Amino acid sequence: MKGKNQNTYPKAAKKTYKLEKHGDVRVDNYYWLRERNNPQVIDYLKAENRYFEEQTAAYKALENTLFEELKARIKQEDESVPVYENGYYYQTKYFKGKEYPVYTRRKGRLQAPEEILFDVNIMASAYKYYKLTGIEVSPDNRYAVFGEDTTGRRQYTLKIKDLQTNTVLDLQIENTTGSAVWSNDNKYIFYTKKDKETLRAYQIYRHRLGDNPVNDELIYEEVDEMFDVFVTKSKSKRFIYIASFSTLTTEYQYLEADKPEEKFKIFARRKRGVEYNLFHHRSQFFILTNKDDAVNFKLMTTKINRTETANWQEYVLHRSDVMLEDVDVFDDFIVLQEREEGLNKLRILMSENDYYIQFNEETYNIYTAYNPEMNTRKFRFVYNSMTTPASVMEFDIDTRQKTILKEQEIPDGKFDKTNYRSQRIWVTARDGEYIPVSMVWHKDTDLKRINPMLLYGYGAYGITVDPGFSSNRLSLLDRGFVFAIAHIRGGEYLGRPWYEAGKLLRKKNTFNDFVDVASYLIEQKITSTEQLYAMGGSAGGLLMGAVINQAPELFKAIVAQVPFVDVLTTMLDDSIPLTTGEYDEWGNPNDKTFYDYIKSYSPYDNIEAKTYPNMLVTTGLNDSQVQYWEPAKWVAKLRELKTDNNILLLHTDMDSGHVGASGRFKSLKDTARDFAFIINLKNQNNNI
Repeated sequence: MKGKNQNTYPKAAKKTYKLEKHGDVRVDNYYWLRERNNPQVIDYLKAENRYFEEQTAAYKALENTLFEELKARIKQEDESVPVYENGYYYQTKYFKGKEYPVYTRRKGRLQAPEEILFDVNIMASAYKYYKLTGIEVSPDNRYAVFGEDTTGRRQYTLKIKDLQTNTVLDLQIENTTGSAVWSNDNKYIFYTKKDKETLRAYQIYRHRLGDNPVNDELIYEEVDEMFDVFVTKSKSKRFIYIASFSTLTTEYQYLEADKPEEKFKIFARRKRGVEYNLFHHRSQFFILTNKDDAVNFKLMTTKINRTETANWQEYVLHRSDVMLEDVDVFDDFIVLQEREEGLNKLRILMSENDYYIQFNEETYNIYTAYNPEMNTRKFRFVYNSMTTPASVMEFDIDTRQKTILKEQEIPDGKFDKTNYRSQRIWVTARDGEYIPVSMVWHKDTDLKRINPMLLYGYGAYGITVDPGFSSNRLSLLDRGFVFAIAHIRGGEYLGRPWYEAGKLLRKKNTFNDFVDVASYLIEQKITSTEQLYAMGGSAGGLLMGAVINQAPELFKAIVAQVPFVDVLTTMLDDSIPLTTGEYDEWGNPNDKTFYDYIKSYSPYDNIEAKTYPNMLVTTGLNDSQVQYWEPAKWVAKLRELKTDNNILLLHTDMDSGHVGASGRFKSLKDTARDFAFIINLKNQNNNI
């Protein structure tokens, strides 16, 4: 690959645009790139794509090899473990050479004739991008409501299929979230619509089967722009919920699903900073909440029709060292998903027993699977680790025996989990906090010498990047890479306080943690500045942008996937998706305190005339979460100011959005592209 000295890279036109706030004037010469319908914008993106192809042509064979490796690790003929729900066994199947799943069911027993509900391969055949979501079968098992996205912008069209006649009804409800719930009489669906500009989910409608959707009744509209809404159904099927939620606050309304024409009732009125989630169980509700400063959450209970917070009673107390993450309710027991010192735990609560399921590995990932039936003595969960493929397991609460129902198969004939090692280490950050880091490597890789390493991070929204298994990652490990996840502040790996310490006016902890982890790994000679690569997407792309402004010398290269890098401008523009709902995460820059703080780390605003590492930046033209112009502007400004000859590439998928290409094989091309960029640079190092 060749860098800036070739002077052949695309040059975006500079058009002066001034942004003024709080008396501060910022000049953005590339603001015009947000003009989606401007032919000059499309021409520039296409020019960058051509440049990308030119610069990567020399290692296209490597990219193709990687794609074939990744593809070979996917079992082409595959099917899920059957799930029993409301009289039917449901399965998802994949067939050789096919990109998309086929959804099926069998009535009553596994030996019954198979009924194909949706063959997504047929449904997707006319589109460059296709996503099917939100399949929900009516209580009488006759109809299925579902959502379709054909652009990647997550604006779903809601449709209904008659499973008895195998025909899709003449009904299209545009601009929804793609999911809906049925009333118990099979006559109504409740669904969520989005604002056409901001894409905020803000309205709940009721549709009567057979009616024209223009006559659908608006049941609820969320007027507070800090909140989104969704509609769902209790596992017991007795209640329909409308939930309004922001980063910090929740409010539920509920309705008897047998009485769909009645009005929803408030469960507990919103109070800023109080979050809760509902689980109906017989004559009561369980409430997972942070009420009364329970920062790591606790479980409370209240009787039906006595739902205001004054009536809530504590059931599982708050613990400062244990995060209560989720709850699954059954008729005779409850499963709690907890996290202690970063590790997941599953706890079984029964009237006569309270115990944990035991696991052996040092670092692993577990979570409850889909368990739709409440009248059972068994439940399913998924287990995996950085060296162990995912297994769907069934646990018998009486015998305490675990049964593997399905283990992820790696069909390439080469995988042997005993060839890999994993470890969790702790790195001291500059402020004295200990940052956990999960690492995995091939047993032939010697950690006592310098190795190529890919360091991954996210660090936002309380989202935890767990140390799970990835068959894709084997292509790096088998080439001598160490793969590491930095569990930095901003996620919830060490509980809710870990998240609180990496947001708003403490956001820089996220970036400092990642830099300090990178520095430690270099100091320990596990890797070096010439062998360290970093990767992050979306808010993790913001992480990439911030750390290379702070410490570009640490990294040989970064891959920034759909990066959120123009934070200040975006958070000042409430006309684009996600802005107002994000104020509790990043702060509202209409307040000067937050304006100054965000400006001090926003990657786009802090580009300087200095040396930056090699960079691959990716985006999607239809991205609804991080608009394509953020990475495009970022690359254009970097090209203008950076002083090095390192490679800088921008790749825009002109047909997709935030999550990249649809289809199980097409998406692997994105992974092969990103890995090839890194491995090629590693190979160049070896040749020096």
